[in-house]
Amino acid sequence: MSDLKTASVLAFERKLDPSDAVFSAGCWDDKENSRQWPDIKVVEKSVRGTISNRLKTKDQDPTKLDAAIENPNLQTVDVAMLPNDADTLCVRFTLKILGGAGTPSACNNVEYQKKLQQTVQQYVEQSGFSELAHRYAHNIANGRFLWRNRLGAEQIIVQVNHLKNGATAQSWSFDALDFSIRSFDVPRSAESDFMAMASVIEAGLSGECFALLEVLAYARVGDGQEVYPSQELILDRGTTGKSKTLYVVGDGVAGMHSQKIGNALRTIDTWHGDSVGPIAVEPYGSVTSLGKAYRQPKQKIDFYNLLDSWIIKDKAPDEGNQHYVMATLVRGGVFGEKG
Repeated sequence: MSDLKTASVLAFERKLDPSDAVFSAGCWDDKENSRQWPDIKVVEKSVRGTISNRLKTKDQDPTKLDAAIENPNLQTVDVAMLPNDADTLCVRFTLKILGGAGTPSACNNVEYQKKLQQTVQQYVEQSGFSELAHRYAHNIANGRFLWRNRLGAEQIIVQVNHLKNGATAQSWSFDALDFSIRSFDVPRSAESDFMAMASVIEAGLSGECFALLEVLAYARVGDGQEVYPSQELILDRGTTGKSKTLYVVGDGVAGMHSQKIGNALRTIDTWHGDSVGPIAVEPYGSVTSLGKAYRQPKQKIDFYNLLDSWIIKDKAPDEGNQHYVMATLVRGGVFGEKG
């Protein structure tokens, strides 16, 4: 195997496939009827702001500042809010878990693909997908996918339905605030339901069954409170565009990108060695909100160095980084070596 080289074409399809999430509103005591709750619409709001940004030294002259403040900072923004008679946000999405992790969707090197699949098979025989399934399940149960909506909630219940042939085969319910977002410990009161859900995810990853979950999260945030869908990235707003554009699904319904849901579910990487806590599984451990990459190639702990050592050099990483490499393959992407 000394002459084995990384394939120049190497791609993997994602194996955790979430849908977009849609927002609806209702009352906490009426969660059983949440499927009849009205959708939350995104609406425009025009506001008169003030100058609050950091000024350059030349603009800090009192005369110039007073002149600037006289000109109103007019803005048009998108907002999404609960009705005044509703105190609970419902976020709903579906999650498909696919088998075949580690099998490339495209590879132009037969010998490399053979060695890769042998290595993946060894991992599955030694470790299985139980650890990854446990961590993915934890990020469902703890409501991490709610992002900012999780922070301001008094109560959060996450209901998960295992769907088969269009019907609910199993159903589990979790108090999201009982679960930490810094560790993957499971409260004793939720162990039974949690392990049942994790086993379905594990079976899906291993290809034993078709796994489709419906996830409904109920966050009690208060009557009429603002909620937070995904924000759209508009590269060219022009001179009259809105300063904030929110994501809508269908007819103006507030929603969350499937990519943002997926990022939350794969926030399982605690094997990077830093005290920052779990980060999303990425080839370089990139966390854009902190402006840092936690898996530097110079330290040989990025995905590419670990994968090449494992496949090309037969040097298996430690157990934690083996989980990380497999989680990156579950994430999917294009990983071929450029010529």
